[in-house]
Amino acid sequence: MDRSLRKTADAIVRAGIEAVLPDAAVARALERFDPGGGRVVLVAAGKAAWQMARAALDGLGHVDAGIVITKYGHVRGELPGVVCCEAGHPVPDQAGFDATRRALALVQGLAARDRVLFLLSGGGSALLEQPLLPAGQLQDITRQLLACGADIVEINTIRKRLSAVKGGRFALACAPARVFSVVLSDILGDPLDMIASGPACPDRSTCAEAAAIAAKYALRLSPQARALLARETPKSLDNVTTCITGSVRQLCRAAAAACEARGYRPVLLTDCLSCEAREAGRFLGAMARTHAGQGRRLAFLAGGETVVHLTGHGLGGRNQEIALAAAPGLAGLRAAVFSVGSDGTDGPTDAAGGYADGSTLAALAAQGWQVDAALRDNDAYHALQAVDGLLYTGPTGTNVNDLSALLIDG
Repeated sequence: MDRSLRKTADAIVRAGIEAVLPDAAVARALERFDPGGGRVVLVAAGKAAWQMARAALDGLGHVDAGIVITKYGHVRGELPGVVCCEAGHPVPDQAGFDATRRALALVQGLAARDRVLFLLSGGGSALLEQPLLPAGQLQDITRQLLACGADIVEINTIRKRLSAVKGGRFALACAPARVFSVVLSDILGDPLDMIASGPACPDRSTCAEAAAIAAKYALRLSPQARALLARETPKSLDNVTTCITGSVRQLCRAAAAACEARGYRPVLLTDCLSCEAREAGRFLGAMARTHAGQGRRLAFLAGGETVVHLTGHGLGGRNQEIALAAAPGLAGLRAAVFSVGSDGTDGPTDAAGGYADGSTLAALAAQGWQVDAALRDNDAYHALQAVDGLLYTGPTGTNVNDLSALLIDG
C-alpha cells in the first residue's frame, strides 16, 4: 500500500465530513423558527438525528418534549428533555416502529399555537416508520428494493405508500400545530418529498409511477401491498415550513479545497453521480490510466449516490465496490481511488467506504482474491479487509451522500 496516498485520502475524508456537519446549518435554520407561544416538541429522525437535535438544543436551550430516532450506534449521549432511540437501517425493525409510535404520541393533541421542530436526515425512511401492512411484508419489500438496483427515488416512491408517516402523513398527524422542518439532504437535486420519504412534505409522485416501479423490478407484492400502492398520498399541506440545509455539493467543495491544500489540482467531475457502483469504480480506474505519469498531481472528485445490484451473498457497500472495482485500472500506478459515505457507514458494514491504489491488485492476488469474483459475490468488504483497504470513520453525525475521488500523484 502507498502509505502517503492513504494518509492523504484519510485527511481529505476528514476535511470533507467536518465541513458538512449539521451544527452550523441547524443554527442558521433556527433563526427562522417561531416558537409560537405554546409547547415546542422536537422530533428528529435519520442518521444525523442526534447531532441535529444536539445543535437545536444548543440554540433553543430546551424543548417541552422530544425524541431522537437514529441508527444503531449513532446516539452519542443523553440530551436534556429528549428520549434517544436507536433502530434498524436500512431495513426497518420493531425498535423503529416502537420509537415512531412514541413520536406520534408526542405530537397528538397539540394546539395551533404549539410547534413541532422536525429535524430530518437521510435514513429516516427506515427509522421513522409505522407500516400500513404487516411488518414482515414491509421488511421483505424493503429488501427486494435494496437488492434489485432501484435508485433512492424509486425506492421511496414505493415506501411512502406503505407507511402511515411518509409522504406528508407525519405533518398531518401534527395538525393543527405547525411543523418547522429542517432537512439535511442526502438525495441528488434535493427533492424534498423524497428525502427520508418526505414525512412533512406533499408528495409529488403518483400511484401510476409506483405501479410502474413495481412492474419494472418485478416486485413480489401481496394484494394488500398492491392496494396501498393504488392509494394516493397527500398532495398539499398547510401547516409546514421547511428549510433544506447541507448537500453533497458542499461536501465536494470542501474535499476539493482539501485536495488543493495538499498540492493537487482538483477537478469536480460531477456532484450528481448516479450509476452502478462497480461501473463508477471502473471509470475512475480508467481515468487513472489516461492521466497518470504526466508529472501532474490531480484529484478527480465525484459526489452522489451509486447503486449496487445484489448478485451474491457477500458483505459490502456501494463505496467499497467502487474502490474494489477501480483496483485493476490503478495497478502499477502512483494513483489511488477512495470512496466514502458521509454518514460513516457503507451498506450493512462497520466501514465508511473503501480505498485502493496501484498496489492493491497485486496484494489481493497474493491473498487469493480476484476482483471480478469478489464483485460478483458482492464481497468487497472482505476483499478490501484482506489488504487494509477499508476506511473507518465511525458515525459522523451527518449524511449528505457519498464522496468518491481519484488521486494521481504525478
